[in-house]
Amino acid sequence: MSALTALRATAARIDRQTPAHRDRAVDGLRALALLAVPTGHWLLGGFTLDPAGGLHNASPLSAFGALAPASWVLQMLGIFFLVGGYASVLSFHRRTGSTGAWLRGRIARLGRPVLGVTAVWALAAPVLYAVGVPEATLRTGATLVVQPLWFVGVYVVVTALTPYCVRASHRFGGWAAVPLVASVAVVDALRYGPLAGSVPGWLSLLNILPGWLFAYQLGVDWGEGRIGRRGAWALLLGGAALFATLLAVFHYPASMVGVPGAARTNSHPPSLLVPALAAAQSGAAMLLRDRLAKLLTRPALWAPVVVVNLCAMTILCWHQSAMLAAAVPGSFVGELAGLTTAPDRLGWIAARLAWMPLFAALLAAIACYARRFEEPWTRATTVRRALAGVLAAGFAVFALGLA
Repeated sequence: MSALTALRATAARIDRQTPAHRDRAVDGLRALALLAVPTGHWLLGGFTLDPAGGLHNASPLSAFGALAPASWVLQMLGIFFLVGGYASVLSFHRRTGSTGAWLRGRIARLGRPVLGVTAVWALAAPVLYAVGVPEATLRTGATLVVQPLWFVGVYVVVTALTPYCVRASHRFGGWAAVPLVASVAVVDALRYGPLAGSVPGWLSLLNILPGWLFAYQLGVDWGEGRIGRRGAWALLLGGAALFATLLAVFHYPASMVGVPGAARTNSHPPSLLVPALAAAQSGAAMLLRDRLAKLLTRPALWAPVVVVNLCAMTILCWHQSAMLAAAVPGSFVGELAGLTTAPDRLGWIAARLAWMPLFAALLAAIACYARRFEEPWTRATTVRRALAGVLAAGFAVFALGLA
């Protein structure tokens, strides 16, 4: 049997084993949002090499502001929170135990892979240092590994709010998300408006929860059947109009990701541009749902969606490690175009695109081992779990530069 025939047979088997009630469109949207995370980090994140051979973070957005629109496409966390809210409300209604038990189960599914990646890095860092990897490289690597994990903490909080989101949806329907975006608008007006000089810096942190809960609440409303096609069109057009107004009139930064050296950022913490983009993306997703569902009835397209969803947390937690698995050995060679050279020339973009298949292959190889962290730790003793927690905490402290 040829490799192609074997792949087709596997895809057909996955298609046959998929329950009829499975919402393929929502799974497809989740897979798309998941794959956008490594694609964005690999494409919009680079390195510079210091004289001692240490790697430091850099971004092509610093030199090429025209690349900012790429971040509008690759920043798909709004879609991820949307489908998260949709899936959570369905799971919440199907629960057989208490709300607390339901929540503990979902948190455990998110927490195990995070503990796994941070504990492994905590053990690997001293070994890498002993074999000659510079401390600057280790700190850069630690920052990159921890960087995507903030999302998990926020996602845990919004998941815990699911019962309240359901109540809000029942009472206010599709309007339940409006107070959240209004809250972000008020904070933005204070920190960027005439009173900006007298506003404390911590005020921006107030946007973290409503900024990301907005799309999650939309997902809950969608799952509860509170948003129809008219509402989807309102989200798409209203979100796009607000997004354009914020850029053109209020001069928000064009990039949806942080740019080194920039005075303002849209994502950490979220500005009003984040829910604006999330609204437009959510409206488009709702309108395209039926077409996407029909498209994913094809086994060849559905099978990769299943694989990506099964490895969701592995992709999120380990994709930066895959890039580092290429960049760290490359730093010992010297300046390699698109890998360890500064992302300040057009040629870097083409070179980085050429490296991305290797990053993907390395991630696939890592996932063969790391996938086990997503499974229940039935054989792990209390001592082993505690040790994993201590190692993870120690690595987080190192990554934040507090050690």
